[in-house]
Amino acid sequence: MPVYSYKGVSGGGKTVKGTVSAESMRAARARMRIEGVFLTQIKESDTSEGSAGEGSGSSFNFQFPTRIPPIQLAIATRQLATLASAGIPLVECLNALVEQIEHGGLKGVFAQIRDRVNEGSSLADAISSTGKFDNLYISMVRSGEASGALGTVLNRIADYLEDQVRLASKLTSIFVYPAVLLGFAVLVVAMLVTVVLPQITNLLLSLGQELPFYTRMVIGASDFARDWWWAIFGALVLASVGFRAFKRTESGRATVDRIVLKLPLMGRVVRVVAIARFTRTLSSLLSGGVGIIQSLDISQHVARNSVIEEAIANARTSVLEGASLAQPLRASGEFPPMVITMVEVGERAGDLESMLAKVAETYDEQVETTVTRLTSLLEPLLILVMVGIVLFIMMATLMPLMSVTSSLQ
Repeated sequence: MPVYSYKGVSGGGKTVKGTVSAESMRAARARMRIEGVFLTQIKESDTSEGSAGEGSGSSFNFQFPTRIPPIQLAIATRQLATLASAGIPLVECLNALVEQIEHGGLKGVFAQIRDRVNEGSSLADAISSTGKFDNLYISMVRSGEASGALGTVLNRIADYLEDQVRLASKLTSIFVYPAVLLGFAVLVVAMLVTVVLPQITNLLLSLGQELPFYTRMVIGASDFARDWWWAIFGALVLASVGFRAFKRTESGRATVDRIVLKLPLMGRVVRVVAIARFTRTLSSLLSGGVGIIQSLDISQHVARNSVIEEAIANARTSVLEGASLAQPLRASGEFPPMVITMVEVGERAGDLESMLAKVAETYDEQVETTVTRLTSLLEPLLILVMVGIVLFIMMATLMPLMSVTSSLQ
């Protein structure tokens, strides 16, 4: 449904502005007249979805899907939680929130939510109708509305989203600096192989002397890369496409995820991150009043590793049959003893969500420590690799030149 931004004057003479969703420009004007707003300006917002505004001659309007940054959603959720906790009516909360949001796509989404709530829908149903929110968000909002503690639940959602943003930032920090170093190394080697090396090669070959095997190897690699770069590039593209296609299959994803978990250093990071996501999500859902079965059903997908997801799915089945949660998690062999112990203590004490939150905090700290160690380890390692490659190419070209120079003397 299109979203229109407007400016006008209310019945009390105050200047107002905002957004409204309607089937057409005419419907938007009629709606604002009913609400007692005299419009001075109205236009279709850039964030609207669906058909174009009034006067459009085509029924087709292609738009790229709008991606909402997680940090922006966390900020908006925190603002809505603050307004709802202050006892302000929900529609007024959403009105104020739409005015505060700066991200265009998110503003349009919450404008649609506000309009649906104003029409009588529950907040959870209005959020679900946009198609922009995951099951965790919708389920927690629904439980908050049912329990009458919407402000508290929204705060928990905001905490969860902020934790996920921080975790994603930590994981990104592992790869950014090494990727920059690796890219610089590739650029240096490419310059040496395609620009410097051919000139030195011609000089060496013109002298008619026998070259060492490592010099011939570098020259051959240079010629191959220069003559067959298109084939190398095509092979890399095909390998990437094939790997992606393989990973999209159920068996392929399971194979890749199982191999990743067995990697010496990265495997531990992936496992810790998956468990931290699972425990924090399950704790947030249980604290929000969502049932254990539905919570497990939702939280298994946030692990983003099919091996861990399968273990959680089996635990859900066992809990549905009357078993405790700790027992199937231990049987899977994918969860460390500390996690099992904390879950057992939480189940016996009737405070499972609190114990899961402590597990998540502990594992978040482990992720930060591991990321710091990996970054400090990869930095000198990549520098040594880069220096080694450049030094090998330099030696392969300079040693024959030095030999020729000494023979001439």
